[in-house]
Order: sequence, then C-alpha cells, then structure tokens
Amino acid sequence: MFLFADDFAPTTEGPYQKIDQAKKDVKNLFKPKSKKSTKPVLKKIEEDGKPGEVKADDQMNDSMYICPVEIGTPPQVLNLHFDTGSSDLWVWSTKLDPNTQKAGKASDHNIFDPKKSSTFKNMSGASWRIQYGDGSKAQGKVGTDDVTLGGLCVENQAIELAEKLTSEFTKGAGDGLLGLAFGKINTVKPKPVQTPVENMITQEDISHDQELFTCYLGSWRDKDEEDQGESFYTFGYIDEDVIARSGGADPYYVPIDASKGFWQFKSESATVGGKTIPRPGNTAIADTGTTLALVSDSLCNEIYSAIPGAKFDPKQQGWVFPLNTPAAQLPTVTFAVGDRQFEVQKEDFGFARCGGGMQYGGIQSRGANEFDILGDTWLKAVYAIFDQGRKRFGCVQRVEETQNVAAPK
Repeated sequence: MFLFADDFAPTTEGPYQKIDQAKKDVKNLFKPKSKKSTKPVLKKIEEDGKPGEVKADDQMNDSMYICPVEIGTPPQVLNLHFDTGSSDLWVWSTKLDPNTQKAGKASDHNIFDPKKSSTFKNMSGASWRIQYGDGSKAQGKVGTDDVTLGGLCVENQAIELAEKLTSEFTKGAGDGLLGLAFGKINTVKPKPVQTPVENMITQEDISHDQELFTCYLGSWRDKDEEDQGESFYTFGYIDEDVIARSGGADPYYVPIDASKGFWQFKSESATVGGKTIPRPGNTAIADTGTTLALVSDSLCNEIYSAIPGAKFDPKQQGWVFPLNTPAAQLPTVTFAVGDRQFEVQKEDFGFARCGGGMQYGGIQSRGANEFDILGDTWLKAVYAIFDQGRKRFGCVQRVEETQNVAAPK
C-alpha cells in the first residue's frame, strides 16, 4: 500500500491513474484467490523473559500480511496490517455507521468497541484523516488505550478510531493498520502522536540497546514445507535462529535518513544478470505496506529486457512475462542497501496471473516517486532489522528456501 499523502503518479502508458495497492489486485485486472487460514494468535513472552513475537498471516498470494494485536481491557483482538511506510495506528470501530459495521462483520472484520474497554480514554479535540497513494481514505476520532504486541504492553497508546472508510478497506482484509514509520508523519491533529515503537522506547518496554523491531515475511508458496511459510515481527530483539538459518553472517547495517518519516537509505546501484547498473544519488525505502518492489522505469527496462517474452502491457500498465518461465531464464536481480547488494528471490518475480499465459511482475515502476519503494517482493528475500534507536536499517540475505519458481495462483 502506498502510504503517502499524495497520489501515486504513473510515468508509464496505460489507462490507470493509480495502481490499487489496498486490495493489491491492480485495478481488478486479476484477483488472486485468498487462502483460507485460521486467525493468527499472539505468542506471549518467552519463559526466559525476553519479548515474544507477533505472527503475521499472508493474504492473497502474499499481497499483504496481517498481525493480531490486543487493544483495551479486557483485550479485543484486531488483525492489523503492519506498515513501515506510515505512522498511524487506526482500527475499524463502533464509530463507523451501522451499515459499514454490519458489512464488516459479515466479511469477518473485527470491530473495536471503546465502550467495552475500561482503560480507553477519549482525546478531546483530536482527529485524524489519511489518504493513501491508491486514493483510499480513512478518518475519525482519537483515544488512548493499552496495546499489546507479542507480550509487550504499551500503555496509553493513541488509537485512531475509524468513522469513515473507503471501499478499498471495507472490501479488503484486516481490521486496520499499525504504522511503523516515524511519528513525524502521523496524521493526528492538532498534534501528531507517538507510534507504538516510539512509546515502547519512551516507556522502556524494550531495552536501550535493542530499540528495534524486525520483519520476516514468508511466502504462500512454502506453506506445505514445515516452518518455511512462517511470517512474523519481533519487537525488542533480533531472532538469532533466523540469522543462523541464513548462514550466521552478521547483519549489514546502513544509516537511514528519517527526515521524511520513512526508513530511507542509499541504494545507488543494482545488478541484473551480473551486470552492474549505476544509480548515483538513488535512495530507497523499506516498506512492508507495499506488495511489490517499485523502481525507476530505466531499471524496469533493464530487468524485463533480460526475461524472454517479457513486455510492458499498456492495458495493465505494468510489466508482464510468460507463466512458468524456468528459473534459469530469470536474471539474478539485486538492489543495493548502502554498499552491499541484496537479491530478490526468483520465485517472487511473478506476482499474479493476468491472462493470455502471462503473469504480472513483482517488480514494477515507481512512477513519479523520487525514490524506490522496496516492498514485500524484495523483503521476502531478507531478514529486515529496523533499528530505531540507532537510526539504521539492517539486512540479512536469507538462504533461498526453494529452487522451484511456482506460477502465481
């Protein structure tokens, strides 16, 4: 999901003014079938006292990941989209009109009721309104309550209660969003509020030397392999088991520029099939709220020129290539994080079927944005460490978990 104040402006030929990332189906040109799964449950604090983890559940061919969050007393569980590209924590609420609530319950949305929480407090005069890059909107009032993430209780966290939602949210999965970018881009007025991670740091819920969270995104393709399809976030610690599974190398860190509120870092080169593509001055953001990897038009041309049968399809306003393209015919593609390259898994080159024996690519144009948006297509290949305390972003290249490139569903 493009979580920016301005609309996403495409630079490529086609009939669409925006790419719909809220439902992640590119303006309904294709609709991946949703995998039915049980709702995730919170893992509590481990016996040794360190914080636990929050499991994530992938939706619609990894188009988005939702995580269970406990809000209020007694706790009400809402499944939220964790998003490192925004800074608002908002939820479906009983302040929505009755018809929206009824439709939401019918489609398995959980709806937060502040009247049922003894710890909820209204923030008098506070309101919020957000518009995302796909044109979707949400707005409402604000209160505070206790929020529990993986056994960590954040007290008096600002909760943004939705009063109005556009159809992208009413028809999509999840019960709201939890922003993990920096609080300076929070939309609450008259004054922005702190994010859950910022409050964890202020309240010393996590240790001073581990003021960070991590992200590990699995794939629907690996669901039948034991533990390979897992997805989770950790708060306050790095999962050393993931490091060990990836060869034991230390994470590689790069300083971030948080001046715009994002997890933004230098990414001044890429490689395609072993060829280095210089990109002087280029930057990228790591964004769990965006399904695809979005890069410059020139880099898209380099990538898809190396795939037999690939082409730009104006009708879909995106790059497509033949279904069941063998892995051997796909180039190795890497994006720089600082001075080091991190590879995209070949199994994630194709996002979804789009007719005519073709599939929509997982790497697409960033449009008029001035920086790359490295979303889930790329993040599934790394273990990502968002070190808020030290203002740095860390990466570990994960060991490729499958040698087969499965066709999108």
